[in-house]
Amino acid sequence: MRASLASGKGAGAAALVALALAFAMPARAGIFDDDEARRAILELRQKLEQSNEQARLRQNEQMTQMAEQLNQLKRSLLDLNSQIELQRTDNAKLRGQMEELARNVAELQRKQSDIQQGVDDRIRKMEPQKVTIDDREFTVDPEEKRQYDDALAGFRKGEFDRASNGFGALLKRFPSTGYRDSALFWMGNAQYGRREYKDAITSFRSLVASSPQSPRAPEALLAIANCQAELKDTKGARKTIDELVKTYPKSEAAQAGKERLVSLK
Repeated sequence: MRASLASGKGAGAAALVALALAFAMPARAGIFDDDEARRAILELRQKLEQSNEQARLRQNEQMTQMAEQLNQLKRSLLDLNSQIELQRTDNAKLRGQMEELARNVAELQRKQSDIQQGVDDRIRKMEPQKVTIDDREFTVDPEEKRQYDDALAGFRKGEFDRASNGFGALLKRFPSTGYRDSALFWMGNAQYGRREYKDAITSFRSLVASSPQSPRAPEALLAIANCQAELKDTKGARKTIDELVKTYPKSEAAQAGKERLVSLK
């Protein structure tokens, strides 16, 4: 715009210079009179005004174009800001959805872990387990082990009814159980604690008859002798102790039986 204005002003200045030169040489030219001079001035003024008008028009056109471009730029910036804000909103929604999805996945994983743990626990409860009793290892069912442990816990607490009934139920449900020798021994002791001496003798004698090599067998014979002594069967008690000493001479029960003989005389 400034170039256009300068161009218009330059053209007007050139016209004025030309006019001044024309008036400066009246003697040499001698062809211009006052009317012609006025016409020339008017023509120059008209041309100058036309030039200035054209310059103003060009300037206005340029200003209009610049204003339009500026408005277009403003609209573009507004559109861009709107798009950015919309994108921010969409991003916020997406983050929220992702966070919700992450929570759902974590919850599903937790539930799956709980379910798997529950399945594993049930499987473990159903799987056979290895146990060791009196230096002998064997496999038992979970329920088999539970019944034995419960009955033994009852005996240790002095709950002889619970122990006797528990061991009896175990032997009835699992007649071939690996707990048989131990169950017969502790059931006999529980029966002894209940003063059921004849039942106790039956339990101990079953142990000795079925498992004479059991480490519990010598103790079972000594317990039989004690039961017989409680029943006032001194002769039977002495006979049982003799059996104990002959069958298991190196056992601690045999030594205790010898000492018991003294009191039976």
